[in-house]
Amino acid sequence: MEQIHDKLQLKQVINASGKMTILGVSKIADDVAESLKIAGQQFFEMDVLMKQTGAYLANLLKTEDAQIVSSASAGIALSVAGVIGKGSKKHLYDPYDISLTSKRQIVLPKGHNVDYGVPIELMVKQGGGVVREAGYANMCTKDHLRAQITAETAAILYVKSHHTVQKSMLTVEEAVSVAREMAVPLIIDAAAEEDVFCYTAAGADLVIYSGAKAFEGPSSGLVIGRDPYVSWVRLQAKGIGRTMKIGKENVMGLVTAMERYLTVGSESPQAMKQRLIPFVEALNQLPAVVAEIVQDGSGRAIYRAQLKLATAEMAQSVIEGQRHGNPAIYTRDYLSNRGVIEYDIRSVDEAEMKLIVTRLQEILKEK
Repeated sequence: MEQIHDKLQLKQVINASGKMTILGVSKIADDVAESLKIAGQQFFEMDVLMKQTGAYLANLLKTEDAQIVSSASAGIALSVAGVIGKGSKKHLYDPYDISLTSKRQIVLPKGHNVDYGVPIELMVKQGGGVVREAGYANMCTKDHLRAQITAETAAILYVKSHHTVQKSMLTVEEAVSVAREMAVPLIIDAAAEEDVFCYTAAGADLVIYSGAKAFEGPSSGLVIGRDPYVSWVRLQAKGIGRTMKIGKENVMGLVTAMERYLTVGSESPQAMKQRLIPFVEALNQLPAVVAEIVQDGSGRAIYRAQLKLATAEMAQSVIEGQRHGNPAIYTRDYLSNRGVIEYDIRSVDEAEMKLIVTRLQEILKEK
């Protein structure tokens, strides 16, 4: 059978950058692929399918309700629209009519107002919300958050991500405390997070996950949380959610992926570190580099190989050299301005690690 890459004249890719949208996020397991096929060959009453899969996942995740959506980004927009509209049919069909409600402010720590591929503020606007920043780029406390809540506040949005400022930021528990005190719902964007229980257990009203990242499902998202908030999100499928609808195949694929995730889990930190040891040893044999094992900067239980080069210019040259080859090698380049490149090996096998080392040898010989 003709390979997709050959047919469409595409390069092979080694994904050492992590669960990234620009590379298609994750590989799906055989049982997930099979569920996509089976669902694709059936018909369903879609409203019932969405409600029943939500109830099924809510039971698995020990929460009140759940709604499968097309992506975590869609989950943000639909959650914002939901807490603004509060189940109103008038709002549903005209979500940007400010005469219907003035409660559109979404209070967000300033250090959480990030670009994760698109600005998070754009997703808030798509849901009809207006961002109101709390605190400063390098600090947000409970008092900062509380001070920005007004009569026009629809919700607090808290972003749990490596993209956000990590230092001097209030915790999820502190955000929950302010939300309860001020009687406003708390939405948590936990798109790439791996713990599916902690945020609802802490008291968040809506928690948004990517179905394709930690859970390694098909393109999808998941919103879980409390009544009536999730039902308000579900209602948005008949409004702006129509432009971001998800197909039956991906709905059932996510259900299977979540079942698998709760049974098998992710690669353990210990296993990651064991696989990294020979890789880092091989990297340290290369000229003009220093390699070590580091933990994810936001504290997740993810370990990577960090490569330090002499200058930012050298790091950028290595990044470009890796991407321009075939296979193209993609790395985590957030610290390249400091001469640092990181290799996330969760989707990289031993043969691919050897290819990375060989490519680096070739690139560094040219320097």
